[in-house]
Amino acid sequence: MVRVRYAPSPTGGFHVGGARTALYNWLFARHMGGRFILRIEDTDRTRYRPDALADLLEGLRWLGLDWDEGPAVGGPYGPYTQSERLPLYQEYAERLVAKGAAYPCYCTPERLQAVREEQRRRGEAPGYDRACRELTRRQIAEYQARGVTPVIRLRVPLEGQTTTHDLIRGDITVDNRSLDDLILLKSDGFPTYHLANVVDDHLMEISHVMRGDEWIPSTPRHVLLYRAFGWDPPEFAHLPLILNPTGKGKLSKRKAKGPGGEDYLVMVHEFRQAGYLPEAMFNFLALVGWAYSEQEDLFSREQAIAAFDIGRISKSPAVFSYDKLNWMNGVYIRQLTVDDLAQRLVPVLARAGMRVSAGEAVQVARLVQERITTLNDAPGLVDFAFVDTLAYDPALLIQKNMTRDDTLRALEAAREALRAVPSFSEQALEEALRPLANSLGLKAGQLFGTIRVAVTGRTVAPPLFGTLELVGRERVLARLTRARELLVAQPA
Repeated sequence: MVRVRYAPSPTGGFHVGGARTALYNWLFARHMGGRFILRIEDTDRTRYRPDALADLLEGLRWLGLDWDEGPAVGGPYGPYTQSERLPLYQEYAERLVAKGAAYPCYCTPERLQAVREEQRRRGEAPGYDRACRELTRRQIAEYQARGVTPVIRLRVPLEGQTTTHDLIRGDITVDNRSLDDLILLKSDGFPTYHLANVVDDHLMEISHVMRGDEWIPSTPRHVLLYRAFGWDPPEFAHLPLILNPTGKGKLSKRKAKGPGGEDYLVMVHEFRQAGYLPEAMFNFLALVGWAYSEQEDLFSREQAIAAFDIGRISKSPAVFSYDKLNWMNGVYIRQLTVDDLAQRLVPVLARAGMRVSAGEAVQVARLVQERITTLNDAPGLVDFAFVDTLAYDPALLIQKNMTRDDTLRALEAAREALRAVPSFSEQALEEALRPLANSLGLKAGQLFGTIRVAVTGRTVAPPLFGTLELVGRERVLARLTRARELLVAQPA
């Protein structure tokens, strides 16, 4: 059975790069009828942040990436948090020492720093000089007698080559002499990433390791570690780098500014807070390095599962296009039912200080659905409907080719017509106002422009009749009255 894992370290916010890795693993598991495991690699206790773990879990759930085994779910290979598995790593490190595949190293940080500085002075690549690799039993006993706690290092072969096959990039071969004897177990008893990763992947029967390409240099070391244990390694697939929108550098780890001053969001929670839909983020992230088809960019979750193939993941870096994401998010918003969009807008409007009823939310959704790119665009389009007073220049009430007196007559006539209309619905409002323009000798655009400014304080707003219905009869009449008063007060 295919068993894949997403194994993040909760040291910061849930980045979209990590989200893409999780997504590809999830898609592969679902496509193959396998299992998607979430494992928390929290052994770096100096950088561990509990809030980062909460952010990660919330982000995965928002994207709909449910896990079959892991935190809050359990499973037969738990625990799924590495800090709860420390005795295992210590046991397996000791096994390697016992069979001569690893050894204790007693070098102090000061000595290691001095070695690196001397190597740089000689123009050599800095690395461990293997000073403790061949310690005698007597030397080890002396260190133990002094109470020095060692680290455990892997005894990397000094000759030959190590070849790993990558499902995306093909064979990758390195000379063993270019690899240092990496630390497996630190002096505090905590494992390094390398030991914990390999032990857990083996014990959890992981069949495929799909991760970012920054781990390519570590893969030969991991293969050597598998061999030292006598285990078969899983299949490896290293995902392409994600570039910023210019294509000239790696996507930032933190929110940055684009050339036009726009925000370049990078954390999953930032996109959620900015009003992006999880369906759009799922679709977009799937395409950052993978091709669904040559003709289509929009697809459902089910279609992505059916089509996902590691062979269609690109080797080349993939550009994170905010323009494409914005376009895609707008498309997904327009595909929602009005009721669904209304429900999603309620908390967005509330954060902007607009407490709306279910009916008002539906009215807002109808007005803005064709006009917004993100949910957060909505409050700015309808905020006029939820304030007590409007501030605008009364001169805006006078439309092109209209006089002040024309405008005053139009405001009075509109107020009387809207007071008398039996139903304050879009259709009834349109049926009342279109004939009114003709009776006043005005074009519809002139009358509607005057009413729009009076009711919204703006020259550009959502469709007029829906806007009037949202604002409501009482406030519309009051605003028309106020507009007339403001215009009368203006010098002739």
